[in-house]
Amino acid sequence: MDHRGQTGDMRCLAIVPAFNERGSVGPLVSELQRCTPQLDIVVIDDGSTDATSQHVPPGAVVLRLPFNLGIGSAMQTGYRYAALHGYDLAVQVDGDGQHPPSEINLLIDTLVAQKADMVVGSRFLGGERYDQGFARRLGSGVLRLLIRALTGRTYTDCTSGFRVANASVIRAFAHWYPEDYPEPEVIPLLHRAGFRVIETPVRMDPRVSGRTSITLLGGLFYVIKVAGCLVLDMIREPWPPEELAAS
Repeated sequence: MDHRGQTGDMRCLAIVPAFNERGSVGPLVSELQRCTPQLDIVVIDDGSTDATSQHVPPGAVVLRLPFNLGIGSAMQTGYRYAALHGYDLAVQVDGDGQHPPSEINLLIDTLVAQKADMVVGSRFLGGERYDQGFARRLGSGVLRLLIRALTGRTYTDCTSGFRVANASVIRAFAHWYPEDYPEPEVIPLLHRAGFRVIETPVRMDPRVSGRTSITLLGGLFYVIKVAGCLVLDMIREPWPPEELAAS
């Protein structure tokens, strides 16, 4: 059956952050155009040095950052673009090829059906096994326990970047977005701000090319840094109501 998603009249944008992903960004964008023709696409070239932007197929918007700013700044650029152009939904699809475009409609349908503000695609909720190294598995477990302590909810894949946000979250992220490792950090922040964040099982693939932004050697530092940010976020108010109302 041809499953196009329950988008109706909603305007949907796929945000693709890419840093030195020349080998994967072209096939990814082509697959997005084939599987989800109802989505517009913006590729955020985060200061790539391998001519990533030149491998983006026609039909997608490319925004080139002057130098590498990191995933947080790249994604905030995408969310600002979405807010400026009045999109109702924004889907993050990483440029390394791990996020199958065929799963996007599932994310969108879940958000619409469950009346959620953001849906995170989880590698660990379905029946398929997703292999991780020991260090990543341990780090993810620590962050999962900490987020549960802060929110009272269990998120099985808090580091997943495969997610869809509605217009309210788009405006929030356009106003402020964490810089370094935002995926786990925004979950308790959105929870505190009254947004509804849920998960749905999705399939994810191994990286097609490029390199991961989190090395095994940096795994311990990653966990310590994110854990510290999560605790400090309990006194942070990144999205004052008056700012969101003015967006």
